[in-house]
Amino acid sequence: MADENSQLQLVTFQLGEELYGVDIMDVKEIVKVQTVRPIPNAPYYVEGIINLRAEIIPIINLHKRFHLKATEKKLDDDLDDEGGFIILDIEGNKIGIIIDRVARVITVDRGEIKPPPQMLCGIGTEYIEGVVRQDASYLIILDTRKIFNAGELQKIIDPQL
Repeated sequence: MADENSQLQLVTFQLGEELYGVDIMDVKEIVKVQTVRPIPNAPYYVEGIINLRAEIIPIINLHKRFHLKATEKKLDDDLDDEGGFIILDIEGNKIGIIIDRVARVITVDRGEIKPPPQMLCGIGTEYIEGVVRQDASYLIILDTRKIFNAGELQKIIDPQL
């Protein structure tokens, strides 16, 4: 049996045509699509806020942040398979990210994680912890702590600053 520290559990999800993953320890919960209320003067990639059990959570559109096309919905898509939000805990702050589709929770060996190529699908490598080969494609592992720098994180949490 592999050493527990040599493995990483990831929540995987689809954004556009690509499969992404985040460390399960950073994920608080996954929720279905809700009404997002816009907030004035927010960065372009902040869709707005949701009220989740009396807690106000900013919602980030990673399609805009990473300059990705959203997945087009087809008429035969299963309605239970639609997107939602993954609520992350980043430095003690809850932030929701919009996803096209939840995939599943997987376990990968840390030894299988390769450094990202210089440019990957238009996303800068500064946001990527690594890449894992998955069947005929790749799983891109996002580093939730690097998606936003400290100044951006503060502006997301308190857009009036």
